[in-house]
Amino acid sequence: FKDISFQVRKGEIFGMFGLIGAGRTEICRAIFGADKYESGEVLIDGKPVHNRKPLDGIHNSIAFLTEDRRKEGLCGQLSVMRNINLASYPRIAKNGVINLKKEARRAEQYVDSLSIKTPDIEFRVRNLSGGNQQKVILARWLATNPDLLMLDEPTRGIDIGTKAEIQKLVVQLAEQGMAVIFISSEIDEMLRCCD
Repeated sequence: FKDISFQVRKGEIFGMFGLIGAGRTEICRAIFGADKYESGEVLIDGKPVHNRKPLDGIHNSIAFLTEDRRKEGLCGQLSVMRNINLASYPRIAKNGVINLKKEARRAEQYVDSLSIKTPDIEFRVRNLSGGNQQKVILARWLATNPDLLMLDEPTRGIDIGTKAEIQKLVVQLAEQGMAVIFISSEIDEMLRCCD
């Protein structure tokens, strides 16, 4: 991609629409630090940030929900609890030791708030439905308390009810002041969700 320039403000859902392969994903991966880019800059609150790896993106309060939850989003062998806390262990650990009570409490909080249907937080995430898997990944990124949330096809391959829940949640997050980049190949979804 080249000659790309846009601004996303707090409380705004910025839509990126196009067919798969149009470059939408690559832009967000570069912003997050998952892919390199040759030139240009990313500014947060007017200050340049250099995300060379995803950990840099997380430290700069950016979250990226990938379009392929099974290959790039989930750790299928791990529990719901571990998947939710995966990106925020530094917040619940001290000197490299995880506070198990905080880990469980955070997972239970997100299971409740996002209505994740699971027998318990120790349940393997690969055994959940696609919609509940997507909610677990969304919970992981929300647990990092990001200023910018980038969602790449967040409702692909999930049932209509869960799709509506996720769309409603995205609107609520923006209303609470979060900046959101919403990527979709469905025009009606973009019209419902984006500013």
